[in-house]
Amino acid sequence: MSSDRLNLFSFKGKYKTLHMSWMAFFLSFVVWFNMAPFATTIQRALHLTTGQLKTLFICNVVLTIPARIIVGMLVDRFGPRKTYSSLLAIMSIPCFMFAMADTFEELVIWRLLLGGMGAGFVVGIRMVGEWFPPKQIGVAEGIYGGWGNFGSAAAAFILPSVALLFSEASGWRLAIGLSGCLSMGFSILYYKTVRDTPAGKTYFSPKNIKALEVCKKGDLYGLIFMTAPMILCLAVLAWKLSLPAIGFITVETSYVIYGLLVLLFIYQVYQIISVNKERLQGEIKAEDKYDFKQVAILDLAYAVSFGSELAVVSMLPSFFEGTFKLTPVVAGMIAASFAFMNLVARPGGGILSDKFGRKKTMLILFLGLIISYFGMSQIEGSWFLPAAVLLTMCCSFFVQAAEGAVFSIVPLIKRRLTGQIAGMVGAYGNVGAVTFLTIYSFTDASTFFIVIGVAAIFSCIANLFITEPAGHGVEIQPDGSVEYLELA
Repeated sequence: MSSDRLNLFSFKGKYKTLHMSWMAFFLSFVVWFNMAPFATTIQRALHLTTGQLKTLFICNVVLTIPARIIVGMLVDRFGPRKTYSSLLAIMSIPCFMFAMADTFEELVIWRLLLGGMGAGFVVGIRMVGEWFPPKQIGVAEGIYGGWGNFGSAAAAFILPSVALLFSEASGWRLAIGLSGCLSMGFSILYYKTVRDTPAGKTYFSPKNIKALEVCKKGDLYGLIFMTAPMILCLAVLAWKLSLPAIGFITVETSYVIYGLLVLLFIYQVYQIISVNKERLQGEIKAEDKYDFKQVAILDLAYAVSFGSELAVVSMLPSFFEGTFKLTPVVAGMIAASFAFMNLVARPGGGILSDKFGRKKTMLILFLGLIISYFGMSQIEGSWFLPAAVLLTMCCSFFVQAAEGAVFSIVPLIKRRLTGQIAGMVGAYGNVGAVTFLTIYSFTDASTFFIVIGVAAIFSCIANLFITEPAGHGVEIQPDGSVEYLELA
C-alpha cells in the first residue's frame, strides 16, 4: 500500500489515535447538540416563547468562541491527551444539569456552559497533526472532523428514539443525561489509550500561550482586529438576553457586561502586544516565520462554512417540522441529513485538497456552497419533500467539504502554534454561528439562507488571496536545529 494512503481498518499506532480522537469529537458533538432534536419538546414542556427558544440556540454556541481560544492554548501547553480527557469529563456536568433544568433561566446557564464542549474539536486537530505526515494531513483531519461532526446527526437520529422509550415529560431529560454519561466514560478511556505524539517525536510548544505569536507589525494589527469580532459576539448575546421579550437580564446589567467586555478586549490587546513586543524588536529567523494573512482568511472561511453548519443544524429540525408539518422525530431524522454528509464530505474536502491543491479546492467548494444556500432559500411547504432533503444533503456536502479544505491548511501554517491557530479558526466558526443565528432570530428561514449565501460570496473572494502551502515546512527544534517537513 502506498504510504500516501490511509489504512482505516487498522487500530494500531496513528490509526488508533485517529479513531479514538474522532470518537471523542463525535461524543462531544452528541452532547453539544443534544438540545436540537428536543427543541420543540422543551418549548412545550417548559412553556418557552419562540424568542426564548431561539435565544437558547445562540447560547449553545456563543461561549464556544472563548472556549476554543482557551482550549487551543491549553492543548499547546499540556498536550491533547490531558486536555481532551479533562474536557469530556468536565462538560458532562452541565449536561446533567441541563437535563434537570425546570426554568428558562436554568436552561440558559447550563446551555451557555455546554458551549465549551464545542472546543473539543481544536484538541483533535493538534493530535491528528502530530501523528500524520503532511501528505496525509488533509484526509486525516477530514476524517477526524467529518466523522466527529456526525455526532450532531447522531444526536438527531438516536436521542429522540431513546426518549420514546419513556414518557414525554421525562424522555428528553433521560436521553440528554445519557449523552453526558457517555462523555464521562469515554474521557477515562481516551486518557488511558492515547499518547500525544509517536514514540521519539518532540512535542513542540509555544514559548508563551497567552496570545498568538506573529512575525511583523502588520500582522500584530491584524491579530488585534480579528480579536474584536469574538468579543463582539459575547456582547450580542448580552444584548439578546436583555431584550424585553427574553428578559433574562436587565438592561442595566447588560451595560455592566458591555463594560466588562471592553476591559476584556483591552486586556487581550495588552497580552497580544506583550507576547509579541520583544519578538518583533528582534530578528525573526526565516524558518520561524509564518503569514498571519493565512489565518485571517481561514477565519472568515470557517465562519461561513462551519458557522453556517452550526446555525443550520440548530434550526433545521424545527424548520422541517414547521414547513412540512412533520412530527419531531421524523423532522429530526430528516434534518439530520444535513449533518449526515459529514461522514464523506469533510474527508472528501481533505482528499481533494491533498490531491488537487488547497487553494483551488477551496474556491470550487465555496462556489458550490453559494449556489446551494441560495437554493435552500427557496424551500417551502409546497415542495416535494424528497427534493428538499436532496437539496439539503447537496448543500451539506459543499459546506462540510469546505470545512475539510480549511483544516487541511491549518496544521501546515506553523506546527508548534497549531492549537492556537486551530482555536482561533475554530472560534470564528462560532462567530459565524452567532451572527447567522442572531439574524435568524429576527427573520425567516428564506432570508437566513440568503444571508449565508451572500457571506459565502465575500469569503470566496478572500480565498483568492490564500497562499498555497508548498515545498518545505520548517520547525525549530529545542536545541536550535531545524527540522524540515515535506508539504507537497
